[in-house]
Amino acid sequence: MTKERATAASVAGDDRVRLFCALQLGDDTLKCLTDWQAAALSAGRIVPRENLHITLAFLGHRAAAECEPIAQELRAAAARAGEIDLSVRGYRETRSVGMVTLDDGGRAATRLADDVQARLEALGVYRREARQWLPHVTVARSRGRGQERAGLRPEPPNTCSINVVRAALYRSFLGSGGARYEVLATAVLGGR
Repeated sequence: MTKERATAASVAGDDRVRLFCALQLGDDTLKCLTDWQAAALSAGRIVPRENLHITLAFLGHRAAAECEPIAQELRAAAARAGEIDLSVRGYRETRSVGMVTLDDGGRAATRLADDVQARLEALGVYRREARQWLPHVTVARSRGRGQERAGLRPEPPNTCSINVVRAALYRSFLGSGGARYEVLATAVLGGR
């Protein structure tokens, strides 16, 4: 079995894995976003349905042995989370991605991201970014390194309800066809 094909249970403790914590979206939200992508985005590489999420913290490459402590901290933070109320704000592009930005009514998602990041920082597996956390769903990526952004200005998917169902720890595999994600652990949100 190659390292890339290894399941979470078979990853050796000294292997390095690429990790991030995120909020998973409900089926209704995923359908709405993918329908919107097909209609509104004509450039770049569309992020597939199974990869749509809201990142709470990107950890980069970590020792596989750290997965369980990270998952425990994610579960603890998620259990304390209030009810998350997100709605579509707009569409925005950076040099490498197109994203649907979100408003965080009540700021429960922001408090959860802060809690997760503080816990992971205390665990010694994460360093906070200087910029403030922005709730968003990445919906497109540029096709290659150094390529200019698409310059799209689509109407945002304002008819989409942003339904968050749980938090999750993901392992990310990079490849020529784009990233592939594997859920290693999930966490129930306390506001549910």
